[in-house]
Amino acid sequence: MMSDGFETMVDTAQGFFAELSANNRKDWFEPRKTQYNDDIRKPGELFADLLAEDISRLTGVSHTPKLFRIYRDVRFSKDKSPYKPWLHMLWRPADADDLAPIWFFSCAPGELLLGMGVVSLKGAALTRYRVWVDTWGDLAAEAMAEVTAATGAGLSTFGAPPLQRVPKPYPPDHPHAELLKRKGLAMMAPLPDTWRDRGLVGATNDRAKAMMPLWHAFHDHL
Repeated sequence: MMSDGFETMVDTAQGFFAELSANNRKDWFEPRKTQYNDDIRKPGELFADLLAEDISRLTGVSHTPKLFRIYRDVRFSKDKSPYKPWLHMLWRPADADDLAPIWFFSCAPGELLLGMGVVSLKGAALTRYRVWVDTWGDLAAEAMAEVTAATGAGLSTFGAPPLQRVPKPYPPDHPHAELLKRKGLAMMAPLPDTWRDRGLVGATNDRAKAMMPLWHAFHDHL
């Protein structure tokens, strides 16, 4: 087993968030806030910084990390639960292009995932995505199949649901109709059950390398 110290963070986080899911209240969280900050948030920030360096080297593109706050914005939500029972982070290219693919990481009870793709597309960015699907859809489909075979990855459900119909001007029987209906395209790959053998950093990097065929389909052609 190759320990990098983040096993403790994962174990603590998954246990903490399992309890938080059943006790999502301020009076439960506040006495445990120091534990969250010391044992989950701060190690998570270090992990995000390390992966930013690794992803930048892997892709040849500088990436910056972001660790999401535990606090939910409940202003416009029917669900008034104040906290997010998971640890989420992302790595975004320094390139400000809306269609530059980003990487995601999720740690939740029973879940460790690495994701990558383009999400929440609107306006000109969505139009460009559809042109890309129309032009490079075969390449994208091949890359997705390769990533799935290597990692067990599936399509992410993050963001707006797909359209019911293929958008104009594309025909309803377009060979990549399902991709055209989407307002973003990302894949989420679970870390293997044996991730502790490589350590969290090593196992996450292994998944990132396996997802590079799709990254190149985005980066080189989108």
